[in-house]
Amino acid sequence: MKKSFLLGLTLMTAVGTAAAQTNLTGAGASFPFPLYSKMFAEYKKATGVDVNYQAVGSGAGQKQITERTVDFAGSDNPMSDEALKAAPAKLLHLPTAIGAVVPAYNLPGVTVPLKFTGRVLADIYLGKITTWNDKALAALNPGVTLPPLPIMVARRSDGSGTTYVFSDYLSKVSSEWKSRVGVGNSLQWPTGTGAKGNDGVAGIVKSTPGALGYVELVYARQNRLPFGSVQNRAGKFVLADNGPASAAAQGVVIPADTRVSLTNSANADAYPITSFTYVIFYQDQKYGNRTEAQAKALKALLGWMTTTGQGYNEALDYARLPANVASKARGILNTMTYGGKKL
Repeated sequence: MKKSFLLGLTLMTAVGTAAAQTNLTGAGASFPFPLYSKMFAEYKKATGVDVNYQAVGSGAGQKQITERTVDFAGSDNPMSDEALKAAPAKLLHLPTAIGAVVPAYNLPGVTVPLKFTGRVLADIYLGKITTWNDKALAALNPGVTLPPLPIMVARRSDGSGTTYVFSDYLSKVSSEWKSRVGVGNSLQWPTGTGAKGNDGVAGIVKSTPGALGYVELVYARQNRLPFGSVQNRAGKFVLADNGPASAAAQGVVIPADTRVSLTNSANADAYPITSFTYVIFYQDQKYGNRTEAQAKALKALLGWMTTTGQGYNEALDYARLPANVASKARGILNTMTYGGKKL
C-alpha cells in the first residue's frame, strides 16, 4: 500500500512539473465509461489536466488510435496481431480494471435472479430459444413461474468490446455458436434488436417487458435491471460482483503484453463472462505534432490510473488489478519513449 501511494505521489509530482494543463483525448469502449468518467474527473481536480474520453465503442477506439487521432483508445478486447501489424508503429495494451458482462432482463413478476448456462444463452442469441417459459430455462429455474412472454433479444449495433467478451465466452461453451457466429467486436447476428453502447442495450431492456441483453455490470445496477447468475466451468452458478470477477484472473498466465482472455475461467469461484479493459497507446510518443509534454502527460495519467486511480474501481463495480497485473502494467509504462528517448 505504501509503495503504491509513493508511486502515485511521484507520478502526480511529475504531471505537475512537466505536463500541467496538457489536455488529453481518448475514445473507445463504453464498458469502462462510468469508471473513466470518475477517474478523469478526480484526476482533473488533482492536476488540472483535462481528459476528454468519448465512449464510441471498442472498435471505433481501435480505429482512432490506429489513425492517431486520439492520445489513447479504450478497448475491452486486445487488438489482434493483424490489427497491430496494420498500425503505423508499435502499440501497447495497459489493463486498467476487470469487469463483468451480465445477462440483464426485464421480466415482470419474477423477483429472484434467474440462472443461465452458457449453452442456454447461446441458444437464445442463436434464436433457438424464443420464449421465457422454454423448457431449457424452466429446468434451470425450478420453482420460478416463468411467463410465456417472447424473449426480446437486445444486442449491440456498434463495434463493441462487450460484444467481443460475450461472444468469446459463448464460443468457448457452444460449438454451434463458435461455428455459426464466432468471436468479434461486430457480428452477423442471427436475431435481436441492436443499440449503440452499453447504455443503449440497457435502455432497450429497461423499456421492454420480456427483453434480455448483455451489459457491463455497472450499467445493470445503475439502471436497476435484474441480472442472472451464470454457470461457470466448475458447474457453480455465480452472480457477478467484484470478487467473482477478480477470481477470473487468478491462476491465469498473464503474458508480458497482457493480451489475454479471462472468459470461462477454470477458477471455481470465478464469474465466467469477465474481461480486462485496456487502454491502448503508442510506445513511442513522438509522431505528428505531439510534444514531449503531451507524452509525459499521458504516461503520468496512465501511471495514476493503475495505482492511485485503482481506488475508484470497486465502488463502481469493477475489480481492481491484481498485484501481478499491476506490476506488469508498470513495466509496460516504463517502455514508453519519445523519439527513442525513455520518458
